[in-house]
Amino acid sequence: MPADMAAISGARRFYACIVAILCLVTMSASAADRDGNAALRQDIARELETQGLQGAVWSLVDPAGEVTGATGVRDARSGSPMHAVDKVQVGSIAKTVLAVGVLRLATEGRLALDAPVASILSGLAFDNPWQATDPVRVRHLLDHTAGLDDARLSQVFSRQVDADTPLRETLADVLPLVVRHRPGTRASYSNTGYVVLGMLIERVTGGRYEAWLDDNVLAPIGMHDSTFAFTTQEGERADARLAMGHFEKGVAQAAVPTRLRPAAQFTTTVADMARFARFMLDGRTVGGEALVDTALLRAMGEPSTTDAAAAGLRTGYGLGLSTRDRHGVVGLCHGGNTVGYRAMFCVFPGQDRAFFVAHNADVEDADYGRYDAMLIEALGTESATTSTPAPRGTGTSSWDGFYELSPNRFASLAWIDAVFGIVRVRSEGEALRVGPVMADGTHLLPAGGELWRAQGRAIASHALFVDRDGARTLSTGMQTFAQVAWPIVAMRWLSMIAGTLGLAWLIVGGVLPWRGATARPGFVPFLGIVALVLPLPLFLAQSFLAIGDMTIASVLLAVVTALLPVALFAGLVRGRRTAFASKRRSFDTFAMLAALQFALVLAWWNLLPLRLWG
Repeated sequence: MPADMAAISGARRFYACIVAILCLVTMSASAADRDGNAALRQDIARELETQGLQGAVWSLVDPAGEVTGATGVRDARSGSPMHAVDKVQVGSIAKTVLAVGVLRLATEGRLALDAPVASILSGLAFDNPWQATDPVRVRHLLDHTAGLDDARLSQVFSRQVDADTPLRETLADVLPLVVRHRPGTRASYSNTGYVVLGMLIERVTGGRYEAWLDDNVLAPIGMHDSTFAFTTQEGERADARLAMGHFEKGVAQAAVPTRLRPAAQFTTTVADMARFARFMLDGRTVGGEALVDTALLRAMGEPSTTDAAAAGLRTGYGLGLSTRDRHGVVGLCHGGNTVGYRAMFCVFPGQDRAFFVAHNADVEDADYGRYDAMLIEALGTESATTSTPAPRGTGTSSWDGFYELSPNRFASLAWIDAVFGIVRVRSEGEALRVGPVMADGTHLLPAGGELWRAQGRAIASHALFVDRDGARTLSTGMQTFAQVAWPIVAMRWLSMIAGTLGLAWLIVGGVLPWRGATARPGFVPFLGIVALVLPLPLFLAQSFLAIGDMTIASVLLAVVTALLPVALFAGLVRGRRTAFASKRRSFDTFAMLAALQFALVLAWWNLLPLRLWG
């Protein structure tokens, strides 16, 4: 008995020590809140409640030190509170940290930023029309200027992903990598490019990129609570400190692996991100040597090779960070979102300040910019001086016209952007107005040379120039638009409108109880249209995270969309002898022709058959 009692007493003492340590940690976080975060915490808590979000954690870095804070709940199911020591996932902010790893390899002389990627990854095929003079280089991947597609649905939404799948296999379905513009000249955000960077790290170091970055970037900076390895809240790789992710209406969602893990897989804490911010501001040495060459570190956030940069536009992406002009300040930032999380990281080198904020809720219509603004105000960041409009002395009407994304971000959605992503440029004396065709758009003031500044921005936000290939071009630094002739825009819209009206007529003709409806040529196309609804219940029954997988729902969708033009053609054949025998038959014929041309246009743009996997 005495031995048993001693064991129980020892266990109780051990338990009491653990509880005391946890209390001290929680009290430390609370003390930080009281010292410099109380008012900010109240404001963020109020905003979370207003927007129906779950929790938030943040860190502030200034010359006086670092302050961390947290509010809200870490898991909506239990209502447990969020603490500053909780871990979060940050999505694409992983790119910035990975970029530091690439820059460290460059500093060590193991990887040249201007080296052609194909010379290092000889087995990775590029379809690059400019290969002879402009190969895809390492720098282009870091800057999002390689011309690569961003991602496919199957790479973003899938429940059939193994966290240990070799990176080359994650790109197997998209090889060769199609280069859609001259490398280095235009910016277009690409998660695929950062997967290739992960492969480069593995080729140079001889091991998995996650382990190398953890040991050679995170550890030297002191980020011991962070990792590139996959972590989740449930199952074999669960981490008890990882806050639960959430979607709309507080639906909890555990983290899942992604095929794009070098671009979006990273787990961290606000304290570690404060250490990373301090490294970005001050640099850090390891054994007396710089972790990253100072010149390379200072070049992060500065676009360098694009035509827009040559025109003087500062906003844009460079070596893993983007220069952003928001909320009255100019900083080097990267945002990120992944399953159940949203985050933002910004540094202001000239003012020795930085902030990081993460939410364990990824809600489409939430205004996350509100939290950025509150943190910028709490930092006491000085507002940037707004540049004075520079008279051009010449007219602006030469830029009038329509512009399309070139390239668009997601290659599989090119038709949608070619129709709905068109922007119009209109001259207004010395100013310009830029925006969607059916909206007022943004008023741009001349900022000197080929640069223009939107109202509310401190520095130039747009550049309009003739690029090196002779195309009239509009750039925001992160997106590039090329001028397109108005007849082409009109034809795209007429095709869509005619096709939509044709489909609508066939639906009405099939639904209305007209005499002899089943004998009408339009009845077969009507059945083809109705069949498009068949996959819907199956999609509703499966997780939206599986939308990129080959499931019964997605296979059925591919089948019924492939059959639609067949049904339309069959209807035309069936009614060929009586196509214009009456007014109703004439309308049926025109409707089938209009719908068929629309289906063929979608097939040309690779949207029919609609295959969500692969």
